[in-house]
Amino acid sequence: MGSGTKYISKKPDQDGVVHWDSMESLVWHDLVERQLACIEGRACQAYIDGLELLDLPQDRPPQLADINSVLKASTGWECVAVPALINFDRFFALLANQQFPVATFLRRREEFDYLQEPDFFHEIFGHCAMLTNPAFAAFTHTYGKLGAKANSAQRVYLARLYWFTVEFGLLQQVEGLRIYGGGILSSPGETQYALTGKMDRGSSTESKTNKSRPLYKPFDPVDIMRTPYRIDIMQPLYFILDDINQLYDLAHQDIMSMVVKAQQQGLHPPLFETKIKDVG
Repeated sequence: MGSGTKYISKKPDQDGVVHWDSMESLVWHDLVERQLACIEGRACQAYIDGLELLDLPQDRPPQLADINSVLKASTGWECVAVPALINFDRFFALLANQQFPVATFLRRREEFDYLQEPDFFHEIFGHCAMLTNPAFAAFTHTYGKLGAKANSAQRVYLARLYWFTVEFGLLQQVEGLRIYGGGILSSPGETQYALTGKMDRGSSTESKTNKSRPLYKPFDPVDIMRTPYRIDIMQPLYFILDDINQLYDLAHQDIMSMVVKAQQQGLHPPLFETKIKDVG
């Protein structure tokens, strides 16, 4: 999703196979090798369990059929190859059908450390492991069904809920704070940065002046939907689940009534420079 990209997705052949070249395979290898080391002791247990189930190859990008065999057996989900950018209508429709959109292109070597649009590595390494978890999968399915029926104004609020959970969510475990959001888990810089913060005590001034450390808030869907974000910076704020099953509980609650409440209460002041309009 977005306004434009220089990347073009590879089209699968008639057998559903994406033909990656040797340079792309090397980029995949280097991305996976670096990020596996980075997430050690930082990723949540549900993600680690899912990664073990997926058993991703390191020498080449996996084929979607191999990913799908695991996802379907675990939660009934599957990945679907899509262009580099898709619109919100298609995005929500796919999720509502338990299909996760995966853009079949890999970042170039010169953009190895950061790419604004989600590529194959981000979608597969960042998200697919969590889709083997029933609670996470149920929430994502419900989110898609709600988004497919929502109007454009409601989708803006739903997008914030997705951003601070599926993309940038944190989870409290017995061992300590851990990551489940794919936007963090596919980024070495954000993986290290996200766990260096402290609980928000209500001082927005501190969060704007101390940009080296993020703030944390307890998981609250209405609060989340009132929180602006930017896609091109390290996040100044994360919301923390007490248990991954909170997502399952949320999937069975009236999320759209929460959207109405968030709309009525209005947005929080942004905790960042507003050079770019909040797209979520």
